[in-house]
Amino acid sequence: MTKIVILTGAGISAESGIATFRASDGLWAQHRVEDVATPDAFARDPALVQGFYNMRRTDAAQAEPNAAHHALKRLADHVDLTLITQNVDGLHAKAGSHAIEMHGALRRGLCSQCGARWEQSGDMATPHPCPACTAPAGRPDIVWFGEIPYHMDDCMAAIQQADLFASIGTSAQVYPAAGFSNLAQDAGADLWEFNLDQTGAHFDHFVCGPATQTVPQWVDGIITSL
Repeated sequence: MTKIVILTGAGISAESGIATFRASDGLWAQHRVEDVATPDAFARDPALVQGFYNMRRTDAAQAEPNAAHHALKRLADHVDLTLITQNVDGLHAKAGSHAIEMHGALRRGLCSQCGARWEQSGDMATPHPCPACTAPAGRPDIVWFGEIPYHMDDCMAAIQQADLFASIGTSAQVYPAAGFSNLAQDAGADLWEFNLDQTGAHFDHFVCGPATQTVPQWVDGIITSL
């Protein structure tokens, strides 16, 4: 069976109302990375960081998966698919997909002291007590800049065995995910990019348009050809 690896980024969730990062009106146009998305920022002003992620958690909880998310779940029901996402919104999980969440998830909390994780549905306090060790060290279970993404060994192993690699809605600017297409190319995979604009990274095929239109059509074509 053909092994497919798909990497998704903020662009796949934009049509669900989740703000992207690098658009002119995106999250990084409103907040400096150094203020809300680094360990130093959390140590310096935990209230600001918790407030930023509390708002994002609320937005994600209210959002629903769109046609692109549902299409990838449908694809997983028919092929050997490894789904990797840079997104922390949980929309793949809401659509019923198992995704490797390499940058963490808004729906979880993390204790920076004991390493415990827990489901976090509402706002996190400042300070936030860890339910496991009670230390006031709770933070969002998000991989911040300067930290190592989760499950990298699993991601690399899947990509090195891929027959087809697709990137959907990613900027190709954040490493290590930005290097996944090169790894897939070295493995001999057929490379697809789905985006509103080409990123400049090497792909064999570029499909331009909103993910809710392009991804379901592509998935239907794959399933029909089986």
